[in-house]
Amino acid sequence: MTDLRDVRADQRFEQGFADPQGQLRTVFADYAVQGTTRVILHVEADPALRGTGAAGQFMQALGEHARAEGLKLAPRCSYAVAWLKRHPEFDDIKA
Repeated sequence: MTDLRDVRADQRFEQGFADPQGQLRTVFADYAVQGTTRVILHVEADPALRGTGAAGQFMQALGEHARAEGLKLAPRCSYAVAWLKRHPEFDDIKA
């Protein structure tokens, strides 16, 4: 796993994870900026990572990043909405 990074020029959060064969793959979230809120438009895991828990780990890292940076997340992507509903410990970062 690599650290979560904010690719501001692309308005995208990214994090790398090893697939079952050990190859580095990416999970990402595209976002829109609204002040200190990041509107999460789309979350996607590389197909080789699906079913490995990487997307959930990514969302946890994203929540921790948002908290550390004083950001709020406004999920629009169905995956992000569902993940945040299942993790009330991140209610403080929801917009």
